[in-house]
Amino acid sequence: METQIRKLDYKAIDMDVIAEAGKVVREGGLAAFPTETVYGLGGDALNPASSEKIYAAKGRPSDNPLIVHIADREDVYRIAAQVSEQAKRLMEAFWPGPLTLIFPKKPLVPDKTTGGLSTVAVRMPSDEIARAFIRAAGGFVAAPSANVSGRPSTTTAAHVAEDLSGRIEMILDGGQAVIGLESAIVDVSEEKPVILRPGVVTRAMMEAVIGPMETDLAVTAPDSGIKPKAPGMKYRHYAPRAELTIVEGETEAVTAQVNRLTAEAERKGKRVGIIATDETADRYERGLVKSLGARQHEEEISRHLFEVLRSFDETEVDCIYSESFENAAIGQALMNRLLKAAGHRVIRV
Repeated sequence: METQIRKLDYKAIDMDVIAEAGKVVREGGLAAFPTETVYGLGGDALNPASSEKIYAAKGRPSDNPLIVHIADREDVYRIAAQVSEQAKRLMEAFWPGPLTLIFPKKPLVPDKTTGGLSTVAVRMPSDEIARAFIRAAGGFVAAPSANVSGRPSTTTAAHVAEDLSGRIEMILDGGQAVIGLESAIVDVSEEKPVILRPGVVTRAMMEAVIGPMETDLAVTAPDSGIKPKAPGMKYRHYAPRAELTIVEGETEAVTAQVNRLTAEAERKGKRVGIIATDETADRYERGLVKSLGARQHEEEISRHLFEVLRSFDETEVDCIYSESFENAAIGQALMNRLLKAAGHRVIRV
């Protein structure tokens, strides 16, 4: 299969290209598309065969539910069996945007799309290309991140092509994703909303709208054997090819420990990658150092995380050491991704 890559300009979106991509999905094919978070791999959410194609293209376990993307808020009522008052307030505050909500589903949504669950995850992205594409594709697009399962999510069309070229029909190139981390996911199918995946829409932001919430233990705990209710809860995600370890503690102790670990690894003939920040990059004496940006610019750090993880694959390092980001306002989202990528390997100093 030859994958077509079509460049789009946000200042003048070519609706003929959008229509072409929509036709691909309506006819049962797959098209990757940009969103404000990461690139999505889109198929017809109401066609079980399309969901099967998504799982096959990604190499994704079929019990890992897909997020249904919509372009118009009222469409949620066509696929959700119940929308609570709390859910309505969250939708009003954060849709369109980087927030996914989980509802009890209507029979219209195939079990193949929801991983066999009686709930459906729904998001309304703010990206204009994404919403135009969703409408052209029929209004309901199942779309996990557009990467091979387990690898870092894709924030550029080039990343998508690297993973999925030859496996899907089309890639819509909208440039680099603005946010760079997947959406927050909140289960609103029960009485009390529960955060299943953190994001840039933080717990504090949501609690200001609906009051107290809970956070699922899977956000920070190692993967469990439970059936996942949302993407990223059970399986190893976001991982570069080299083994990643997080070093956690005070800055001076972390940089000293990473320098020691790097020297030891290099004595064994290994190439070492280091994930740092602008404030610490020059403190590392050896290894291949890559900065995510300045700590005070959290949006920059989140935007570059997956890009940096992927860049280490190109340099063929043998192991990677990363600083921790737990003290930032959106640090829980960053650490959730890093912990998954590291398989929860953490050294505390």
